[in-house]
Order: sequence, then C-alpha cells, then structure tokens
Amino acid sequence: MIINIKSRKVVVLLFCTIILLCVSFDANSQQHSQVKNQLQEKSPVEANLSDKKASAPAAPVMLGGEKLFFVRGVMTTTAEKRAQDISGRINKLAQDLTISTGSITTRDDDVFTSIIAGDQIIMALLDSDAHYEGRTRQELARELAEEIKTAVDTYRVNYSRKSIIFGAAYALAATLVLVLLFIFIARLFRRVYNRIEIKYRAKIHPISIKSVKILEEQQVWSFISFIIRLMRFVLILIIVYLYLHFVLISFPWTRPYAGKVFSYVLAPLGMIAEGIIKEIPNLLFIAVLIVITRLFLKFMHMFFRQIEQGTIKFQAFYQEWAKPTDRLLTILVIAFAAVVAFPYIPGSESPAFKGVSIFIGILFSLGSQSAIANFIAGIIVNYRMAFRIGDRVQVGDIIGDIMQIRLQVTHMKTIKNEEVIIPNTTIINSNIINYSSLARETGLILHTTVTIGYDAPWRQVHALLIMAAERTSDVLSDPPPFVLQRALNDFYVSYELNVYTDKPQSMIKVYSELHKNIQDCFNEYGVQIMSPNYIADRSVPTIVPKDKWYSPPAKPPEEKE
Repeated sequence: MIINIKSRKVVVLLFCTIILLCVSFDANSQQHSQVKNQLQEKSPVEANLSDKKASAPAAPVMLGGEKLFFVRGVMTTTAEKRAQDISGRINKLAQDLTISTGSITTRDDDVFTSIIAGDQIIMALLDSDAHYEGRTRQELARELAEEIKTAVDTYRVNYSRKSIIFGAAYALAATLVLVLLFIFIARLFRRVYNRIEIKYRAKIHPISIKSVKILEEQQVWSFISFIIRLMRFVLILIIVYLYLHFVLISFPWTRPYAGKVFSYVLAPLGMIAEGIIKEIPNLLFIAVLIVITRLFLKFMHMFFRQIEQGTIKFQAFYQEWAKPTDRLLTILVIAFAAVVAFPYIPGSESPAFKGVSIFIGILFSLGSQSAIANFIAGIIVNYRMAFRIGDRVQVGDIIGDIMQIRLQVTHMKTIKNEEVIIPNTTIINSNIINYSSLARETGLILHTTVTIGYDAPWRQVHALLIMAAERTSDVLSDPPPFVLQRALNDFYVSYELNVYTDKPQSMIKVYSELHKNIQDCFNEYGVQIMSPNYIADRSVPTIVPKDKWYSPPAKPPEEKE
C-alpha cells in the first residue's frame, strides 16, 4: 500500500481515532471489572495476608486469568488444591449461561457456610477461614458470594460473541493503522534525514582541541545519523507498544496480559538502569580512563609518525623501527589500560564473569599459539632489519619485493606480480637473501656462465663477454664487469661473466638482455658457444652469421613499428 506524504494528516487523524477507540474500549473493560477491582482492593483476605505474614499459606482462586480471592488449606486439602477446585467450579458456572448469577447465594449450617448457585455448591467456608479474616463465617460468605457474582457477570460479558466480534474489528483496524503509521514514519524520517544532510552536512566541522582532532567530520555526521535513527526507533517502539496493548485488551483471553506488556519491557530496563546508577562511579572511571588512553595513543602515534618521516631523529634508532614500535606500544598501552579498568567493570567480581573470563582465556591460549609465535617473530623481523620495504629478497624458493611488514605476516610481490603472504615464523626459520641491501652501496653482482671450446683464445672470450656487458643497460661501468674461468672441462672452458647493477628489481630484465648480447657478440665474431655438450666437432661452426640475425619475421631495430 502506497501513501502520499501529503496525506499524512489523514494518517495522523486515523491514529488519533484508533487511540480514542483504545481508550474507550479500555474504559469499557475497566467498567465491567470495576466492582471486582474494588472488591479486590478492599478484600479482607488480601489485607489480612499483608498484615499477618506468619499466617497459613494461601492460594488464589482464578477466573479468566484474574485473581478473585485467596483461600487456605483445610484438613487434608492443601491451599493450592482447594483453590484449583473452587476455580474449576466457578469457571464451569461462568460458562453455563443457563444458571443466573442471581441464584448465587449462601447457605449456613452448623459446621460450615456454603456458597451455592442453584443446587450446585461452589465452595464451603469453615470457621478457620473466618478466623483469619477477623469476622464471622456468614459475613465472609456473603462478601465472597457478591465477588463471585461480579466476576461471573464480567466474564460472561467479556467472552460474549458481541465482545469478541468487536474486539476482532478493533484489532483489525489497529493493524491497518499500524501499517499506515510505519509507512508514514519511514517516509517522514527519510525526508527529514535528506533535508538535514543537504542543509547541514557541508557545515559540519571536526571537533578538535587545538591541533588534535577528537572527532572527524564523518564521525560527527555518523553521530547525528545515529540520533535520528534512535528517535525513529523510539517512536516505532511506542507505537508498537500501544498497538500490542490495544490488541491484547480487545480479546478476553489476552486481556490479563495487556497491563503486563509494559512491565515485561520495563522490568529488565529498570534492573539495567538500577545497575547503571549503582555503577556510575566505576563507569565514570572507565570513561575517563578511555579518554586518557585515546589521547595518549593519539600523541604517541603523532610522535612516531614524525620519527618515520624523519622530522625527529634519534641516534641508533632507525626510521623503519617507528611503525612497529608504535604498534607494539599501542598493544601494551591498551593491555595496561584493560588491566587497570578490569576491577571497575560492572560484574567483574561475579562468579559468572570470572568463569567466562577463564573460559575465554583457555580458548585464547589454545587457539593463539601460532598467532603468538608469529607475533614474536614479527617483532624480531622488524627489529632485526634483515630487509626493508621495497627490498628485493628471496625467502626459501620465493623471490620478490617486500610490500608490508606486519607483526603477524609479511607481504611480498613476486617477479610475476603475485602477492605472497608469508608468516613471520617462516621468515625467521628460513635463509633470507637480500639483493637490495648492498646494492645501494657497491651494487649487486649478477653472473652468468658460458662454455667455449679450447680452440677459442681465452683473451678473445673475455673481451667478447665484457663487450656484451657494456651493451647491456642497467649494468654499472664502475665497478667494471669482470670474467672468471670457473672450470677446464673435457671439451670446453667454463667462463663466468660478473656485472654490477644498482637496480636489483630489474635483475631478471638485466639477465635476459645480457644473454641476448652475449649471443650477438659471439655470433658477430664467429666464436662458437659449446653449450649444450657435444660428442664431435661439426664441419661448420655452430654460429649465426650476421646477415641472418634478422631473418623473418624478425626485423632490424630501424624497421620495427
């Protein structure tokens, strides 16, 4: 069902009408039970029960969920059994419309006084019953007979077909109004929220003390949004309560619970409020502790941020240590604040709270062994300075650049642009090759091996390898490249070319270009590379003539698009 916002006056009018119907219907039901309530208020039995706390136990006689009066046990019959029997007979009388309430009267005998309806006995009163009330047996019987008459009349009116039909109609109307109000409230608050956002959000400024921001603009707006949602929730809660109260009083079966709905909600809220009021000093201490801790953490973060940026410097304290130290001290400060606040937490002294704390502690100790090990390993990794952010390293079989160093794991990006997350315990238990640490000062040495036959002069081979190195980009000329003869094998000599580079992140590219230049240089000067192994010399050297370097589909550099 869709309702235009312009029709909200009609919705409000409908809501007011249903509230008036609720009040009138409630007043009508109260009028039916007025005599009963008056009798209950002045009931000598209940008054006597409150005055004589040491008297015999009593049980209530019920009709339609309402208490009529109390009775006590007699001889071998307990109070509960006696009250249950009397309640059953009164309930049967109320449902039998052939018996008029005018026939309810009393009959006096020597031992007891009976309350009867026609020829049916409802209950019998003994002298012991009258003794507790401080009056005669006959007076008490007449009072209870009148109370039973009123209760039966009220019961029959409430459970009549007319009353139930009207109650169903009222409940249906209330449900319709509830749906209309929900739609109206949803649209109204959406419109209010949008209007406030358009008109005031741009004017919101952060809350700060001098240069320290306490609340950002987004946090202030989130608080305002929360207040609007809270108002909507409270309004909906009130409407739902009125709806439930009205529907419950519309039917005789649920009418006794109508007055209890509010108490069902209010009782726990009252207990919570009472507990909060009692714990206000402790809560204030915790609130002050939280504020102080947050301010201290803000200043600490600001201090270590300055160290990380190089604004503040300390001897023998690296800038890279600023972030992990900040994280570690944050954990220690929060843990210290939690220890200080623990005795002031409401219910911390209760056995249940202690039991839950022990249970959580056991779960934490059993499930966090690896986490704690990684945490300690993370501290070691951060302060050992084995690598820094951006370094090219090899951990086990993984080669990549360091992206992030956390207290639990370290993030790496491989040469294939893959992100690898390595637990810190794996790092401290593995050999680490850092390609970048010394490359900043003297350069990283890259090396590759070629095998050349004995018929090629070794001085020519050295010169060709140095020439290939000089043609390769990202290779340093100082220190200069150098060649080592690693082995004199059966059929060829192993030569190792070593070059320096200050760009370890480009080592794969340098290797590829260096290998291409070695092939070109050796082909250009007609020197045969003997890898792979061979059994006999070929009649023609295994080289590529220069005129065939750019055989199709390869193209010379000047012809490439």
